Amino acid sequence: MFKRRSKIFEIEKDSGFATRVLMLSMPSALVFMMLVALHLLPSSIAIMAYASIVLFNLVWLFPITFELQQLKKYIFKLSQDSSVDIDNMYMSESETQDIIDAINEMHHFWSNKAEMLEAQAISDTAVLDSLPDPIMMIDKNGSILGANAASHKLLGKNITERKIEEIITSNNFINAVARVVRQESDAENLIFYVSKSQEENDDDEKKLYAHIKRLPWVSKGRAVAVISIYDLTKALKIEKMQSDFVANASHELRTPLSIISGFIETLQTTAKNDPESQKTFLRIMSEQAGYMATLIENLLSLSRIELNQDSPPEDKIVIEPIVDDVVKALSLKANERNIKFNVNIPKQIPSITADPAQVRQLLQNLCDNAIKYGEEGKDIKISIKQHDSVPLSTSHVVASGPAVAISVNNHGSLIGSEDINRLTERFYRMQAHKDKNIRGTGLGLAIAKHIIIRHHGNMKISSTKRNGTTFTVYLPVEQPKN
Repeated sequence: MFKRRSKIFEIEKDSGFATRVLMLSMPSALVFMMLVALHLLPSSIAIMAYASIVLFNLVWLFPITFELQQLKKYIFKLSQDSSVDIDNMYMSESETQDIIDAINEMHHFWSNKAEMLEAQAISDTAVLDSLPDPIMMIDKNGSILGANAASHKLLGKNITERKIEEIITSNNFINAVARVVRQESDAENLIFYVSKSQEENDDDEKKLYAHIKRLPWVSKGRAVAVISIYDLTKALKIEKMQSDFVANASHELRTPLSIISGFIETLQTTAKNDPESQKTFLRIMSEQAGYMATLIENLLSLSRIELNQDSPPEDKIVIEPIVDDVVKALSLKANERNIKFNVNIPKQIPSITADPAQVRQLLQNLCDNAIKYGEEGKDIKISIKQHDSVPLSTSHVVASGPAVAISVNNHGSLIGSEDINRLTERFYRMQAHKDKNIRGTGLGLAIAKHIIIRHHGNMKISSTKRNGTTFTVYLPVEQPKN
């Protein structure tokens, strides 16, 4: 690091080099002075002898003084700059070289130790950040020392070094933290509520479960307790959805069952000898039984899709033959309403990674709705285009990269913005369709939504008087890598 150059006599003024030379030569000077005083030695010879001794001490002390000076500079620079090349520092004196070697060994040891600790800290931080639930560490004053990514997402970015009561204002939670910090309790568990952030556009409160645990006395550092929080809001929402789903399914099945039961009783009593009534009742019973079969099939289909929701599709498929199959399957139903399909599929549409059965079901549901709710005699337009990306969604993660867009357009009742926002809800049906006595389970678009979510795609709905209603499904060409 420090190379010897021609200016080897550049020694710091405060190094004490001259003082040490003179002090080492002082005994000889006293001896020579006594010899001259006793006329035992000529003064000229004494001066020459003393000068020789001074020169000898100068030559003898200079190397070690110079190397001590360089050693001091080296240690100072090493303490200030971790990038110093410690392997290129050599000394001519064995003592100073031994010191340099010892310093280098110590520097290597602590550098390796620091790298290991840094790597461990990064690894621990990565592990904590990968956890879905918020985790925070607090000191004896209740200040947050550290927090993982989930904590910042739930409570805000600038929460470190702030008091916990400034972040969460629930009195029950603050009191529980205080009991743990004051060592009145080893652990506390409680449920509390906090207001949702403005970004969520929701005035409801979040329901949270907190586990506050005091760290053992052997733990080092300022942290005295760790707080883990679990968001129960989503679980409660899912529980409510399941409850509503069961209630709606029961209601939808109860109506046709009641109709069938009533007609069976009528056929067994007052209409048992009335052929015309029997024919009418049996037709209605057949329609209701068909409706129940369709409803049950849709419920089972929705359950199967939800079961595989987290399993990404892996097959490579081409859209065009699937569209052709769906159009052929629904052509008879479309002809009954004097409706034709106009399909526009340009060349060079790329294949996509998808589940072929689910994509077929998705398109069939959209085309079936277009026939059912479209105006009689108005054609249905199906078009496919390539897009640079899938539009972002506020409810789920979409894949990046190019996508294929499939649009199904028909002319029917105008759909308002409020209805558009609710079309994919389970069992939701527009009042205009109910008024027209158009039968439906209200599950077709809910099934379509879950298929799209599994494929990391998106769906856009637009409705105008002039252009009709258009459902556009965006499916990514490639699924995200895990």
